[in-house]
Formats: sequence, structure tokens, C-alpha cells
Amino acid sequence: EPPGRARGNRMVASSIVVHYQEIALKGKNRPWFLGRLVRNLRRALADLDVKDVRALMGRIEVVLGPSASREAVGDRIRKTFGIANFSYANRTPLNLDAVSQAIISDLQGRQPASFRVSARRADKRFPMTSPQIEREIGGLVHDAFGWKVNLDEPELIVHLEMLTNEAFYFFGKERGPGGLPTGTAGRVACLLSGGIDSPVAAHRMMKRGCAVTFVHFHSYPILSRASQDKARELVRLLTQYQQRSRLFLVPFGDIQQQVVLSVPGLMRVVIYRRLMLRIAERIARARHAQALITGDVVGQVASQRSEEHTSELQSRFGISYA
Repeated sequence: EPPGRARGNRMVASSIVVHYQEIALKGKNRPWFLGRLVRNLRRALADLDVKDVRALMGRIEVVLGPSASREAVGDRIRKTFGIANFSYANRTPLNLDAVSQAIISDLQGRQPASFRVSARRADKRFPMTSPQIEREIGGLVHDAFGWKVNLDEPELIVHLEMLTNEAFYFFGKERGPGGLPTGTAGRVACLLSGGIDSPVAAHRMMKRGCAVTFVHFHSYPILSRASQDKARELVRLLTQYQQRSRLFLVPFGDIQQQVVLSVPGLMRVVIYRRLMLRIAERIARARHAQALITGDVVGQVASQRSEEHTSELQSRFGISYA
């Protein structure tokens, strides 16, 4: 079945049109941010049947190949920071007759209670204004199906974007993750524990454009490999949002034993955290990272002092916390 034709009530898209929001405010730096977003999308979609990813007048087009799964491509786009929204779209020549015929063909089989047409001109040299385009296309759709027009709360919105040499149309928008493209705000290093706070902090820094390197401190062979496995799984999940990550697993058991022998009980956790930060700082400098991310919450007990961790250390090596 050729791209751009309806299958039942579902349009078979030939492209995905990606819109960004915050990048548009970057002024003279906008091309650099946009180039990074295009590169991130190409990397995220590299193993899928995507013919091209190209920037087009305030938007990005992802050109789908014949065997591409739009759901799989959409899922990758949904996890790429810097994207406000995206739509499964089709491309037509910049001609109202061609546009209207394609839209009416793809609307076959739908039965919305009401509809409207929303048009945008990227190139103002097009002889018709956006309201004129909306009235023209909307009238043709109304004549073809007899649907009710509702400009305020329509059940179906036909979106139309007119560029210089081509037009895109689509029937809905998917929400993107927002933020800035990963890699536009430099590198940071995140101390990754087994709790929820540090992964959330890493995710939030990715959303602000940071590329995150992960550092996890473990006590193997004093304790099991469970914390390492959990750290790997967390990094695997977070890597879906920045496409490439590096995890450093730092053995900390010997250091803990030395601290127990030389530091009073009331100060041990403070010393543990101080040593972790010093080690993480060395790793961050080697990775050219500009900051350390810990995910600390004021007033919360450190996750390194969980009851399970504490009891196992006490039973095996007599390590105690006052």
C-alpha cells in the first residue's frame, strides 16, 4: 500500500513533522541548537527505516521508509529532548487542489461529530492568507462529507502547513518531552544511587540539555552485585533519552572498612559522602564534566543508609552507624 493513503480509520503517514518550542527563542544561536536536535534525532532513529531527517522552515521532517513502523519511530521521538510536539503527516505539492484531494482521500472512513481546518503559512509569499486557506479546504471537506464545522471545540482538526515548495497535512499532534536538545548545555556527572532521587535528577538535567555521565559506588564483594545490576538497569532506561551513556562502577567496600577503623560513628556517613564526592570529582574532570549531580533532597535520609544496606554491613563486618 503506498504511503499517504488511509487504512481503515488510520492514515498511513509518509513523514513525521516535528515542532520545537524553546529552541525558537535562541536568536543567533538557533542554527546550532537546531543542528544538535537534528543530530540527536538521526542517532535515535539510526536503526529504523528512516530515509532522512531534515530541518524545514521552523520544523523538522522525519521521512519514513516503506517498512518503517510509525509507532516505533514515534516512541523514539517522544524520548528525544528539545521537541514540543510531533505529528504523523503526509506531504503534497504546494497546490490547493492536490492538498484537498489528498486530505479528502485520507479522511475516508472517519465519522467525526465536527471538524475544523487549521492552516499555517511558513512562506508569506503564498497568495492566500491562512484564514482563506482554511475556508477553502474546510468548504471542500464539508461538501465531501457533510460534517459540522466547529471552530471552538471540534472533534477533528485538520492541520495544514504551507511551505515554499510543498505542504504537509495531519490530523493530530503527539506531545513531545520539551526541554533542550541533549548536549547543548555541556556535560555533567551524576552520582547514581539505588534510590529514585538521583535518576530523577539526571533526567531533569538531560531535559535542560546536559549530557550525563553516571557514577555508582558499590560494596561488592562485601555485598552482592544487586546494586550494580540496578544501576545498569537505571542507566539503560535513562539512555533512551540521551542515546549514549557511560557508567562508572566504583568499588567502595575497602574504603568503608578503612573509615570504620579510623572515624567515630557519628561522622562516618559524612566521611563516606565526602570521599564519594572526591572520587566523583576526579571522574568528572576526566570526562570534562562541569558539575556534579547528586539528587539530594534537603532533610531526607541518604539512600546509602537504607535499612537493608545497614543491617547487612553490620552482620558481615561489624560496621555500625550511630
